Amino acid sequence: MSIPGSLVGLKAYLDRAAFYLTCGSLISILFSIAVSQILLGLALAALLLSTEKLRFPPIKLPLALFIAGTAISLLLSGHIRDGTPQIRKLVLFVIPLLVLSTFRKISEIRAVVLLWALVATLSAVRSLFQFWQKYQEAAAQHSDFYNFYVGSRITGFMSHWMTFGGEEMIVLLMLAAYLFFSSESRWKTAGWLCSFLLIVSMVLGYTRSIFLLGFPIGLVYLLWFWHKWLVVAAPIVAVVIVLLGPASLEQRVTSAFQPHGETDSNLHRAITRETGVAMIRAHPWLGLGPEQVNAQFQRWVPADVSRPLPEGWYGHLHNIYLQYPAERGIPTALVLFWMIGKILWDFARGLRTKVANPAARFALHGAIAVILAVLAEGFLEYNLGDSEVLTLFLAVVGFGYVAREAVADAA
Repeated sequence: MSIPGSLVGLKAYLDRAAFYLTCGSLISILFSIAVSQILLGLALAALLLSTEKLRFPPIKLPLALFIAGTAISLLLSGHIRDGTPQIRKLVLFVIPLLVLSTFRKISEIRAVVLLWALVATLSAVRSLFQFWQKYQEAAAQHSDFYNFYVGSRITGFMSHWMTFGGEEMIVLLMLAAYLFFSSESRWKTAGWLCSFLLIVSMVLGYTRSIFLLGFPIGLVYLLWFWHKWLVVAAPIVAVVIVLLGPASLEQRVTSAFQPHGETDSNLHRAITRETGVAMIRAHPWLGLGPEQVNAQFQRWVPADVSRPLPEGWYGHLHNIYLQYPAERGIPTALVLFWMIGKILWDFARGLRTKVANPAARFALHGAIAVILAVLAEGFLEYNLGDSEVLTLFLAVVGFGYVAREAVADAA
């Protein structure tokens, strides 16, 4: 029985619609989570109705176990309704499936990275105006700028500086990978300009876990495989930037070791670490349940911690290596990190293959740099709990597997 021509045309339209809707979702996350998630749902529907074959990344087992562990933790927590936001967030893990099923060429990945750079740069420009406004406000109030600014920093198009900085870090590393390793040079001049503005904005965001830890780790990885001597030069450049920057930047750097009382989060983070360890010791197998770290935090604060608690957000543990086991149990956390470790292994193996298509190296190196940066920053922030950051992270994972397949096909 032949298929009517109109139906064939509709299927072909849905094939491309799934790709463009996926792209729209991944780009719009830089300015609107609502738009991004609507487009994500439409992209999944279009893919399921299209003729495209569903292509799952080779992480099905650890991902399934992670989802199962999360569900079991929720069901046995006694707080099913409270934990449903984390169940809804699991939908984001379809992103690698969407990317791998709809992206076909490295040039398509490159296009999304360049569009990320464009939107992120516009957000960065907005953040620079925000920084100037906050500087003016502090001066008008005769306030110390550091104390005035740290609790109310630049956010660009986002609602919080942690989300903003996390997005900038991921976009910057993917853009740097394009600039360092891609043979396509048409947009590199614009790319260097965007990277400059993004770095300035990211540093002025004063988020230490990002500009002092996550981003440097990812950048050092890229520099090592681009020009190794730059790994030695990078710290010198960083010191020069701090010395030439505003005095408050130097204060922010030294605050990692000499905090300004409760203005900096050092003491607050120490308390969240101690509390997280207490939660894990008491509930090592299934955790407290999704969203219960927030709900039960005060109950688990060690007795020797003085009250009232220092200023800070106590809704999570600011550490992915404590948050996941405290919330879902050690086994589920180990499965998550097994999955991330397997992703890194797969991408590293792809780079060790003799690559006929050098363009794939940019996506693989960029993906590894992003993962290393997110894992490093995760010691000081629950970054994968942020839907915007998780969306970009999973998109980069998908890009890496598309590049890995390009390597395998060319071998």
